[in-house]
Amino acid sequence: MDPSNLEKQRQPEEPRFLDFPHLPEGTMRNGKLALNRYSSTLTHGHNFPGAQAMLYAAGVPDRDAMKNSPQVGVASVWWEGNPCNMHLLGLGKEIKRVLQKDGMIAWQYNTIGVSDGITMGGEGMRFSLQTREIIADSLETMTCAQHHDACIAIPGCDKNMPGVIMAFARHNRPSIMVYGGTNRPGYSETLKKPINISTCFEAAGAFNYQKLKSPEEGKYTPDEIMEDLERHACPSAGACSGMYTANTMSTAIEAMGFSLPNSSAMPADSPEKMRECAKAAAAIRVCMEQNITPRKLLTKASFENALVMMMILGGSTNAVLHLLAMAGTAGVDLTLDDFQRVSNKIPFIADLAPSGKFLMADLFEIGGIPSVMKILVAANLLNGSIPTVTGKTLAENIESFPSLPQDQTIIRPLSNPIKATGHIEILRGNLAPAGAVAKITGKEGLKFTGKAMVFNKEHELDAALNAGKIPHGENLVLVVRYEGPKGGPGMPEQLKASAAIMGAGLTNIALITDGRYSGASHGFIVGHICPEAAVGGPVAVVQDGDVITIDAGTNRIDMNVSDEEIASRLKNWKAPRMPVTRGVLAKYARLVGDASHGAMTDLF
Repeated sequence: MDPSNLEKQRQPEEPRFLDFPHLPEGTMRNGKLALNRYSSTLTHGHNFPGAQAMLYAAGVPDRDAMKNSPQVGVASVWWEGNPCNMHLLGLGKEIKRVLQKDGMIAWQYNTIGVSDGITMGGEGMRFSLQTREIIADSLETMTCAQHHDACIAIPGCDKNMPGVIMAFARHNRPSIMVYGGTNRPGYSETLKKPINISTCFEAAGAFNYQKLKSPEEGKYTPDEIMEDLERHACPSAGACSGMYTANTMSTAIEAMGFSLPNSSAMPADSPEKMRECAKAAAAIRVCMEQNITPRKLLTKASFENALVMMMILGGSTNAVLHLLAMAGTAGVDLTLDDFQRVSNKIPFIADLAPSGKFLMADLFEIGGIPSVMKILVAANLLNGSIPTVTGKTLAENIESFPSLPQDQTIIRPLSNPIKATGHIEILRGNLAPAGAVAKITGKEGLKFTGKAMVFNKEHELDAALNAGKIPHGENLVLVVRYEGPKGGPGMPEQLKASAAIMGAGLTNIALITDGRYSGASHGFIVGHICPEAAVGGPVAVVQDGDVITIDAGTNRIDMNVSDEEIASRLKNWKAPRMPVTRGVLAKYARLVGDASHGAMTDLF
């Protein structure tokens, strides 16, 4: 594949989705605004008697409700085996209860979401990113096939949030996102400190390099410390508690106007989260009455807000992938250059994990995301005039929230940032002609040069780390390739490796890949290298010992190999055999686009 062709991939300016018959906006019935714009196709007259018979069987109480009540889908990404998602069915039931109390017909359903924390470092992680498409496909399918008039979606884990927004953009009916919330921080008796899921992965690196010790010298063995961390890192329902991918996406989406104020900061098990469910049921009526539809909210201005929140809070590199896909689905012109432009002007001010000390529950206690937004709107860094699902502007939504306390230390003043510009850097060079995404907070420095140590799959690096074979001393750039969207397939996150490097204290290491990193990853890391190795990108021909330079100051990533030598190596390169040829991952690999355009599966 010619790498230059990748830049020619574009979304249509006006995406075309199947148009369904519906009542015109503002249609009145019996002196009231008709909110059943889509479901009335099935429920008026007798053109669809079988549909009505089945709807009565499913719970529609009487003829008046059949003819006049709007039908709202309540879509949760629920399943029992993951703390991020296990409580979402209950949140959906509360939303359904209040919708029915308000005279609407609510249909609860769910889709699937892979647990990143459980699959991390294993073959199951290859299925994670493609669930974003499954979620979007599921919500689009149910909303359109069943003629729902509106949708309230309840996501929990990383891919869940962009998946539901992509579905909203496709069906374009009044919609609200209720974030499932974050979990509470755990506490380790062996380490005598608060812990979270990231602690487990970093401790594994220390364990393998014989560096895992308790402050109470000799009181606990490394095995006992690991068992303590595994037992107590996730003490409640909810998504991982730092500024990892789930919280990055939930805060970005709140800044775009798709959720109620502070949805992204509320702990999953808090009374406030249950109250939010009731408020969302009321807000969806406002959306239907005012015809507030997703593509009216998915604008360049709202995406700009999302990028600002991402930079301010130190969000995950995965947000680049997901926001590009959301914008591509809605036909909004968003590119890698927009991320760099915003990063150049927005400071990084949040002392939040993974690079900082605090968690989302801590931020909630001092006012949450609306209190942070107030600072940004006042400073003209965040657009407070965008519309939202409440029927009010973003600025109106946050007006009643308190300002951050003067003595808090989680959010630094704009005048005294952790880093004067954003932590997300878009790199290009002879290793990544079509772009790469780096997460550089400044704590690791802005430039790194080292010799390449090449691994053709993530498991090869994991095995080397488990065996303690990555040495201290000489600067090394660990290259993990054939883990991109097509080559993985599935572009797995590589938190196991990045966290192990941090836990082992391998400060002489940079890590680069055509795959992804978890939002919990930190250190000198570069992902999303494009073109990926599997399609013949230059990363496919890096050799052990090649000197690689990563420079956030000039936004470059290069190897000290001439263009002629790269061309010669590529001429002799042969594409590896596809790892799978059947099943969902094979289908995904055939459909998926490149990372620099969001790894979308409908980019035609």
